[in-house]
Parts: sequence; structure tokens; C-alpha cells
Amino acid sequence: MTKILKYPFCTIEVYKDYVISSINEGVHLTPDKNKVLEDIAKEYFKDTKFVYITHRKHSYSVDPSIYLQTSQIKNLAGFAVVAEVPLSKGNAEVERLFFNNKPFEIFAALEDAKSWVKTVLGNE
Repeated sequence: MTKILKYPFCTIEVYKDYVISSINEGVHLTPDKNKVLEDIAKEYFKDTKFVYITHRKHSYSVDPSIYLQTSQIKNLAGFAVVAEVPLSKGNAEVERLFFNNKPFEIFAALEDAKSWVKTVLGNE
């Protein structure tokens, strides 16, 4: 299953075990925008665990409180940041502090994050 969902602030690709989001340049990501992830979890992963991968190709800001909300998604098994923008890795390190009780990893390459999905879900 691969589905591409376009929103005014991002594009999300839905796969069998994970989603990849690409947030648009200059966006400020807030809890109201994060509702999209909750809706995707309910619609596409109803009874299945999945991993969220954010592919940071562009510069944007994140309200860290969204991680408190995101970590409450029951079937979310892990969170990966692919940091392509230099500032992204440092920001992700801080954001990690707000993400509770689930794996949160930072990668330099998208393929590494996809491989990590198998580890998180126990498919390796």
C-alpha cells in the first residue's frame, strides 16, 4: 500500500509499516496540524503498529508540544527524523526530550530510517 496525501503544509506518503512526511519550507508545525497524523493512524493503521518518519528536506519550525501529543498515538511504534538540513539534527535532539516512551532516532539518510522500521517493528 502506497498512498500520497497532500496537505497545504506537507506531503505524506503512506506505506504498509510506516509513513514519510515532508513538511513544506517555512511552516510552523503546531498541534492542530499534527491532527493529520492522528487521522492517518486511525484510517490507515487501525489495528497495526507503524513508524513515523519525518524527512526534513526543508527548513521549518516545530512546536515541541506536538511530541507529547504524538507519543500518545497507541499504534505508533517509533519516530524517526531524517535530517538533511544542518540545523535539523540539533533541533531533533531537543525534540527527542519531549517524545516519551517510544523509540526516537535521528538519521542522515532516508534508507537508514526505512531499515530501522524493521527493527522497531520486530520484522528483522
